This record gives sequence, C-alpha cells and structure tokens, in this order.
Amino acid sequence: MANDREVTLIPGDGIGPEVTEAAVSIVEATGVSIQWERVEAGSDVFQKYGSAMPEGVLNSIRRTRVALKGPIGTPIGDGFKSPNVALRQSLELYACVRPVASIPGVPSRYEDVDLVIVRENTEGLYSGLEHRVAPGVVESLKIVTEAASLRIARYAFELARRERRSRITAVHKANIMKLSDGLFLECARRVAVDYSEIAFEEIIIDNCAMQLVSDPRRFDVLLLDNLYGDILSDLCAGLVGGLGVVPGSNIGEDCAVFEAVHGSAPDIAGKRLANPCALILSASQMLRYLGEDAAANRIESAVRETLADTRHHTRDLGGSATLDDITTSVRDKLG
Repeated sequence: MANDREVTLIPGDGIGPEVTEAAVSIVEATGVSIQWERVEAGSDVFQKYGSAMPEGVLNSIRRTRVALKGPIGTPIGDGFKSPNVALRQSLELYACVRPVASIPGVPSRYEDVDLVIVRENTEGLYSGLEHRVAPGVVESLKIVTEAASLRIARYAFELARRERRSRITAVHKANIMKLSDGLFLECARRVAVDYSEIAFEEIIIDNCAMQLVSDPRRFDVLLLDNLYGDILSDLCAGLVGGLGVVPGSNIGEDCAVFEAVHGSAPDIAGKRLANPCALILSASQMLRYLGEDAAANRIESAVRETLADTRHHTRDLGGSATLDDITTSVRDKLG
C-alpha cells in the first residue's frame, strides 16, 4: 500500500461525525498513512443539494475505490430514497459482509459466537421498484437474477475458503416464493459444487431465525438475499451485544465502503455518548481490505481489550462511559 493512500470519508448524520472522528483518530494512531477526502452526504445535504447522496460523493469513491462511512438517516414512509441503498446500487457494491463475534466482557446471551453474514446487496425487494396499482393498493417487485445470485454465492464460498470456514448455510423461503427464492437457492447449489471442501446446507428463513436465537453457534457463514440479510444481520448483532460492536462492509468489483450498521441516533448527537466501536471495527476491516493486516489486528485487539473492562462500556452496553473514554482507551492499548 502506498504511503499516500486516499480514502473517501463520509461523516454522515447525527452521531456520524463523532464516531467517524473517533475511527479516523484510531486509524491514524496505527501509523498507517491515509489521506482522507471528506465529502458530504445525508439529510442535511439533501436540504442543500436535493440529493442525500450527491454524484460528487460517488465520484470520489469511484476514484479512491475505498470509503469509510458514518451512519446516515433515512426518512420512514416518505421523503428521499435511502442514500445507503443508492450508494450500493450505484457502485455495484454487491456483497454486504457483517462478521458477528462474541466479545469477552460485553453482555450477551451467548459465548463463542463466530459467524459471518454475506448478503446480496443490489436487488431483491430493495430494488425500489414499487408503485400504486389503485387507491389503497401498492405493488412492490422482488427482483432476483441469476447473475447476481451466482455472484454473491461465489463471494460467500471464496470468503469461507479464504478464512478457512467450514460451512455455508443458504437462507431462503423457496417453499413459498418458488421462482424468486428458488432461483437464489438453485444458484447457491450450483456454486457449492465447485467447493467440495466446504459443507453446504439450506434453511428456511423462519427456521433460521429460530435456530439463531436458540443456538447461533451452529452457524458459520450465512448466505442471504437483500431483505433477509438486512433483518438477520441485526438479529445476529443482538446476540453479541448490539449494533454498537458489529462492523460492516459493502464490497464490489472496483470499490468498497466500510460502515457502522447502526443508525444516526439524532437524540444523542453532540453529547459524546455514542459507542464508536462499530465504526472503529469497520475501519479495521477497511485496513484489512487495503492489505494492512497487522494494523487491523492491533485495532481489533485494542477494542476487545477495552470492552473487556466494564468501566469502558457505553450506555448501549449498560455502562456510562463516553465516546471519548472508549476512543482514548483503544488508542492507548494500540501500544
């Protein structure tokens, strides 16, 4: 990696600028040289420019090929289209990857959880193709293509091979949606044939949800479509302490965006109460993507060591530590 590696930085809305500042300071403390290109996106930007994800942001990421992104809020029911969905579709960030692992010291119902969510990120019900058929009747189209399904399945199997994971579980509802989920499942089966060293199984989405809350340790890599992956990734985060401790990444052929998966929490914005660990861990995933494995390992170890001490738990983890308490502790433990 060149010393002057450029990365697009999107602070986002609400608590976004605070947690982004924390993550940037931790990356810089590792000694890895990053030139940050700061760009604006989010609800405030929509008020100014009429778009929550301006083309200039997308062009910046196309040029740098890597971005670190803070949370961006999306209106419920009306208002502008989700800028997160627009970002993924515009840049063909087809693989949403969310590792979910237990952290010693963080309150949770389970220990030794270690799984990865691999979610198709560009189509399904999130294609945004919906319209009013008649007054009081709305139709939403679920788009599933062979090309996208094969692509995400192969990504999941390559990830499993690279990380020496032993099993892929394809999650579906093909018993009801026989064509759409049926195609997704068929593509997963076709790809599985090329990876004989990795076990492959199938599970219906509702059974998967029940199995996850019964014993998530039975799962290794979960392969899901867009909507199922969105829902179950949050469920899985709840199994290990919540969205404040789980990183996220969106990977495409040409570029990648790393982000915390939690919301913008406008109610605590500016109060320095937010948990920055999710974005700090997302930044470590970014460094790993850039080939800086040693720095990524140091950050992850520092976060785990910090959270092992209950004095460093923020409000979402049942404690009273501040964003600055966490950031200082992680930085000090980097050595």
